Amino acid sequence: MFEDDEDEIYEAIYENGHWVWDTQDEALKFIRNVVSESDVYAPLSTTKLKTIEFKDDKDLWEQQKFRKRMQRKTTDFDVVTLQRCLPQDVKDVVLFTAPTSILSPAVINMLHLPTTERFLRALILCCQYYLQVSEIMTNRTIELETKLRTENSAEIEAKYGDDMEDLRLLIAKDYYMMLLGEGDFAKYHHMGTQKLHSLSKKEAAFFETILKIAIQIVWIALGRKYYNQIELEVNRIFKSDIYNSAEHKLNTNYQVKMNDREQSVLFGHCLHLGKKVNSNSPLINEVYCHRGIDYRLFGLGAIKYPGLKRRLSFLEGILSEPEEKFTEYGFTLGILGLARSRFDIMLKEIKAPAGAGSVSSASIRHSLSRTSRVMSRKSTASAIPQKLYPNIYIPRKDEINDILADFCKESLPKLKRNEEQRLKWIHRISGRKALRKVIKKVP
Repeated sequence: MFEDDEDEIYEAIYENGHWVWDTQDEALKFIRNVVSESDVYAPLSTTKLKTIEFKDDKDLWEQQKFRKRMQRKTTDFDVVTLQRCLPQDVKDVVLFTAPTSILSPAVINMLHLPTTERFLRALILCCQYYLQVSEIMTNRTIELETKLRTENSAEIEAKYGDDMEDLRLLIAKDYYMMLLGEGDFAKYHHMGTQKLHSLSKKEAAFFETILKIAIQIVWIALGRKYYNQIELEVNRIFKSDIYNSAEHKLNTNYQVKMNDREQSVLFGHCLHLGKKVNSNSPLINEVYCHRGIDYRLFGLGAIKYPGLKRRLSFLEGILSEPEEKFTEYGFTLGILGLARSRFDIMLKEIKAPAGAGSVSSASIRHSLSRTSRVMSRKSTASAIPQKLYPNIYIPRKDEINDILADFCKESLPKLKRNEEQRLKWIHRISGRKALRKVIKKVP
């Protein structure tokens, strides 16, 4: 009812703030009048959050408003970015399609932390490789009906299993920092910055919100395919099988349908099953797993290690390099790093119709954006589409024979965040929630 009224509260770049002189840079800087988070945010209960849906079927009018007001402006060398010095395309689309009831300045700020950027990259990488290996293992199982299994088969599958465990560990190390409230996440710890009083209910709602947004980010980054599989796996590794809300909702029994080899490769052997209260998530189990873990994985993407071999150098690059260099280095991370012109406003791939060689890309984008709202988030199995991005190949493990004499103290440069985009979303969310409060008070 109030959607049109709410859109009118959009502020231009240099509104609702003041100018100050920065003596260090010797230049004028614009400081926005930021609204207090507590004044505009009342978290939903975890029960209500489970029923929240993202509105991915925005009509053309809403998409045009998004492009004009919230989307970053394109440049000559334009790639789909998660975050660097340019605004983050994927997160912008997710925040645009998210219901405002789950958004808050705290959520916006946390999504723009450097450590969160690395965490999201690791999550996208893990999910992309999980889907890839899952398909490979299914095909291998089918082939075993007509072929004999060899010793080489076990070696190949063991390599896939090691890869999956290492990728889960890359997520777990940053997730562990969230749980402990370390580094960038100190402000968001459930005990508060002073560690005096637990805010467990608020944190539970905050965690569910971040997890839902993360799933949506992964889904869009992977080309809007396999949503259910992504949702099931993300909920499993963060919550364990017992508390997997996605499986409780979908009731797929997908693990029962897997054979022992598939489960061993996809889920690993670090599964410590216990009673409900004493259960750890698979991510935390990876941290304490008794296996040959390269100690440098725990600091990869944050600490600068000298002389990394191919495997760790590859993983470090995906976690720390800017997206525009992905193609140069041969990295693959969903649609991140691909040319921005290949996608429409909602980051859906633009597929040129047959015989439209003379039609401009702008006209194609305009025509396709009209039909984009009817596309479903669920994948169709009626046809096998051409792959949007290539498969990932992770180099084999190297022997750990170069243990350093001392701890590395030099850090890698943090992934930069775009302040303009962050403030845009904060003021959009703050303004909408403040407007609703005023409307409720009107008799």
